[in-house]
Amino acid sequence: MIWFYLLSGIFLGWSLGANDAANIFGTAVGTRMVKFRTAALVGSVFVILGAVLSGSGTTRTLENLGAVNAMAGSFTVALASGLAVTGMTRLKLPVSTTQAIIGGILGWNWFTGSPTDFQILTEIIATWIFSPFLAAVFALLLFRLMTSILKKTKFHILEVDAFTRAGLIVVGAFGAYSLGANNIANVMGVYASANPFHNIDLRGILTISADQQLFLIGGLAISVGIYTYSSRVMRTVGNELYKLTPLTALVVVMSVSLVLFIFASRKLEFVLLSAGLPTIPLVPVSSSQAVIGAVMGIGISKGGKGFRYRILGKIAIGWVTTPLISCLLSFIMLFFVQNVFELQVMNF
Repeated sequence: MIWFYLLSGIFLGWSLGANDAANIFGTAVGTRMVKFRTAALVGSVFVILGAVLSGSGTTRTLENLGAVNAMAGSFTVALASGLAVTGMTRLKLPVSTTQAIIGGILGWNWFTGSPTDFQILTEIIATWIFSPFLAAVFALLLFRLMTSILKKTKFHILEVDAFTRAGLIVVGAFGAYSLGANNIANVMGVYASANPFHNIDLRGILTISADQQLFLIGGLAISVGIYTYSSRVMRTVGNELYKLTPLTALVVVMSVSLVLFIFASRKLEFVLLSAGLPTIPLVPVSSSQAVIGAVMGIGISKGGKGFRYRILGKIAIGWVTTPLISCLLSFIMLFFVQNVFELQVMNF
């Protein structure tokens, strides 16, 4: 039954790979600077590394929001969130898996009568607003810095092209790692409180924690999603909202990567604490929202012309409706799982 319960988490990981993970290489593939197969391979390897090595910080935050402590409950919440994301993906909308899983957890809290930590919820919602703004600022500054360097150095166009292609792959690898570290909580975070695995000690050489085993499964699921379905969303992110050049695509990927890294790095949190500075909350943020913010930052740096506001409005509708749909689906499905299939969705 353990692997059956994990199926919906695997499905959610596939959905994230099909949708959110595409945002890392969407601009690169959309501008035809990087082949899809190359992007998929690099993205898959580094998203798994990020998930396994650095995924614990944001997972703890989701546990504090709502500790789904029964495997049947975890299965149902993940399935409801995955269905919400997949439905939006079929409409070619780069929606947020973060919003979907938050909606699913709130649906579980609602159904079981569990308390919701509104301080954590407020922090998460604040990042939905702050992360695209921060990505826009990064994109604006990086674009101006790059254009200034290119004007002073006067590289040949072929040298700029080679630099941009290599940069898109390197920065994409960093972005994929950051995505895995930040967003693995969306895939396997609901299983952390009811984790069925145990630590594996490899003769004192290496210890693989129970959480890392969950994260590995989720990372593999994300990779499958990248390979099998992500190309559908890449065009929306890469070209339809705003026409990008190869250089601006590099700026967008770097900006998104920085945002994901900042909200997932426990080392950065430690540095800020040591310096007596306010810390940045370790919360799963939306790569979809970050990439839209970065693209808008590029547009602003070029005078604000060229935006396709109809596409932007369509995306915004998806952002608003995703957590609501996921919350309602989660509540309804939990009712059926508990009362029709007679499975325990909460351990008292």
